[in-house]
Amino acid sequence: MADSSIVTLGTARSLLVDSSVYDSRIAETTKDHVFLGMSCEDAEDMLPKVETRVVLVGEAARNGALVKALQDISVMEVPVVKIREGEAGAEEKTMIKSIVNMDINTPYIVTDNVQELGDGENTDFETVFVLTDFDSSDYNYLYKRENRIIGPPVVLHCAAKREALHFSCRPLYSTTMLNLSLCFTGFRNKEEMKNLVNLVHHMGGTIRKDFSTKVTHLVACSTHGEKYRLAVCMGTPILTPSWIHKAWERRDDVYFHAGEEEFRTQFKVPPFQDCSLSFLGFSEDEKTNMEERTLKHGGSYLEVGDENCTHVVVEENSVKELPFSPSKKLFVVKQEWFWGSIQMDARAGESMYLYEKNDSPAMKKAVSLLSLTTPNSNRKRRRLRDTLAQLTKETEISPFPPPRKRPSAEHSLSMGSLLDISNTPETCKAFTESSKPSKSSTPVLSKQSARWQVSKELYQTESNYVDILNTILQIFKLPLEKEGQVGGPILAQEEMKTIFGSIPDIYEVHTRIKSDLEELLTAWHEDRSVGDIILKYSKELVKAYPPFVNFFEMSKETIVRCEKQKPRFHAFLKINQAKPECGRQTLVELLIRPVQRLPSVALLLNDIKKHTSDDNPDKMRLEKAIESLKEVMTHINEDKRKTEGQKQIFDVVYEVDGCPANLLSSHRSLVYRVETIALGDQPCDRGEHVTLFLFNDCLEIARKRHKVINTFKSPLGQTRPPPPLKHIALMPLSQIRRVLDLQDTEECVNAFALVVHPPTEHENLLFSFQLAGEETIKSTWLRTLCRHIANTICRADAEDMIQCTDPDSLQVSTKDMDSTLSKASRAIKKTSKKVTRAFSFTKTPKRVIQRAFMANNTPDEKSQKLSCENRVGSSSTLAAHHSPSMVNLSSMFEKKYHTFSRSTTHLY
Repeated sequence: MADSSIVTLGTARSLLVDSSVYDSRIAETTKDHVFLGMSCEDAEDMLPKVETRVVLVGEAARNGALVKALQDISVMEVPVVKIREGEAGAEEKTMIKSIVNMDINTPYIVTDNVQELGDGENTDFETVFVLTDFDSSDYNYLYKRENRIIGPPVVLHCAAKREALHFSCRPLYSTTMLNLSLCFTGFRNKEEMKNLVNLVHHMGGTIRKDFSTKVTHLVACSTHGEKYRLAVCMGTPILTPSWIHKAWERRDDVYFHAGEEEFRTQFKVPPFQDCSLSFLGFSEDEKTNMEERTLKHGGSYLEVGDENCTHVVVEENSVKELPFSPSKKLFVVKQEWFWGSIQMDARAGESMYLYEKNDSPAMKKAVSLLSLTTPNSNRKRRRLRDTLAQLTKETEISPFPPPRKRPSAEHSLSMGSLLDISNTPETCKAFTESSKPSKSSTPVLSKQSARWQVSKELYQTESNYVDILNTILQIFKLPLEKEGQVGGPILAQEEMKTIFGSIPDIYEVHTRIKSDLEELLTAWHEDRSVGDIILKYSKELVKAYPPFVNFFEMSKETIVRCEKQKPRFHAFLKINQAKPECGRQTLVELLIRPVQRLPSVALLLNDIKKHTSDDNPDKMRLEKAIESLKEVMTHINEDKRKTEGQKQIFDVVYEVDGCPANLLSSHRSLVYRVETIALGDQPCDRGEHVTLFLFNDCLEIARKRHKVINTFKSPLGQTRPPPPLKHIALMPLSQIRRVLDLQDTEECVNAFALVVHPPTEHENLLFSFQLAGEETIKSTWLRTLCRHIANTICRADAEDMIQCTDPDSLQVSTKDMDSTLSKASRAIKKTSKKVTRAFSFTKTPKRVIQRAFMANNTPDEKSQKLSCENRVGSSSTLAAHHSPSMVNLSSMFEKKYHTFSRSTTHLY
């Protein structure tokens, strides 16, 4: 049957807003250029003839940017309704509403009187009014007559995006909330909510009465109610009404959108909003910590028993009975509710965390279910005991055949908690001895050998160790990696990698070792080889352990830092470390187990070797296995030492601003760090605080910064403090010709000096310093420095490089270092340097300025000028320019040293 239908133009409000139209007759909504069942040509022929126009009202016409943007828009969206006739004899008609694009043929119209054009009943025109003020009388006039109204930001947005002029069934000022669907909860003031709804509509957002998956944001005034619970479960952002008000303030910003995460996260509803908490059973420190976190997360705290309190958080392990009778409105919850709310960054449901007293009806009912009332109570007790033992992991499934009558301690691997047994052989021995049967018992199985006993001990500790690794992965790592966490990821991927490192690889290899040990002990005989199992996995141990052990300290530091800086991570640890699987141990305490495991295994293998006869083939394999473990541990220690050394060098690079990149080298290591005060004019001004970093082949000299720069922020979002030191020189040790130990006098205390000959200088320079602080022993520091200088230049007489000297002969003094006059002198020098730098910004080459001075000077003046150069020269030069760092060095310091090629000269 042919489709008999009529296409009509829909006015902005009569067809797309009025509730009377939204009935069963409207079957479909489209936003296509082609209607259902029609081609493009048919659709164009059937569209009503309508003239499109844009009217600029008042101030909008005087906005140059708006007029220019409107000239770039040639198409607007127009609502159209298709009325499809029903079957023959049927009265029902089907309406299909759609939005099509139509060309804007008429240039924009400017008016100050909207009454001339604001007749909403005229269907010959599709008119769009552009207003700058949605609170004006013009707006009210147009709105009452159901005209289509938009604001200037909509025009600017469409022009920038090269889109058609947007259609909206409501007045649309901006696109700040375009494509956002909001739901409201917890509002008691209807006028406030009505105002917020209007603002959302003006910014292009939509409102839904009921919460569903289509809602993108929940605007809440409280943390109560079903909508709040659903939003938490679905991970929908929950925001305060201030979010809408702040977005409206930025409505004129065309490039701003209220859904931006950086903007909306400022308005998240805190988890304890409208909650008053009391804490019962906690220590004073813990209580203070929880009270501070309550305030930080939007709540308040009161004393226990206050009638205004909404929640009482109970430490369930220490509180046996409440000191008061709680009201029906009061939530008495466990501490897990508190930490869970912080971890989710949303208020957790109380029903899962309610505190139950031991004599409560729920507890009594649970106890009654366990009561034994049948005649065969002994049998049921045994079954119950076995069931409870399995549920609470009081017994371990053993690979060994069980005895027929009663379990023997030799075959029952009983343990109160998997984490209570240390990995050390001594603890395991004590445990095995304590679990031996009494003399009155008569075990069926014959007594096993000592070799079997120690092998079983190795299996026990390996099984416990694997369970600990599994706890780390299942309780901590996997939940932190889980996608779709409420409140977003707790830790960044880089932090996760730093904390857990190669734990999965270690877990995998030890799971296989445990399986092999289990198979070995199940089919045990004395010739079975324990050493082969360790040798089989030695290469995998070498790969798995060094990455974790080497960076364990960094892992521990990351945990401590994240726990301080990230409240959600702190709450996550509080919840999971309290679980029985962790045995009341912290994550750091659990992560130290891999560091301890290999030495423990080596001790147990030694014990098995002691109980292995010389003719047993496993004797030699055990020796090889022990050696392989020692190699692994040696490899770990060497890698750890290298890693720590490299980390120290990186720390120096981060600490010293302008530090040369070539300081980083695989063969270089930090040996000593000394804090000093400069006593001369070289390598920096007198009185400057200088830090000397002694490496095995070079010396980094850095001074304390006068002005601290802004904090550095890495791409990962982690802030690093500004470098406190400024680079002066990186000097190879081969350039130090002599180390001077300056004698202590009234004028000079705790000082030393270095005679240096850089390749760019013709004469020797003198660097003099005073040790700052009492922690550095001068003799130890000088001997260490000389030893590494001698190693660099291949000399055996390191001690001969130290020369004890009178400071007066070198004009070195530590007197008046902190006096007012000395400080003023340093300030004047710094000021003069700044002035010199200011003049050096010109493009005039330095050599041109020098030529100008030399041309205007007499020969005598030239020689006097040269005498002021910062070099150690002849006595006549020193007479013209006296400086503690530029004195005449006696001939005993002018020894010529025969050295090999200096490979580190490029560092200077």
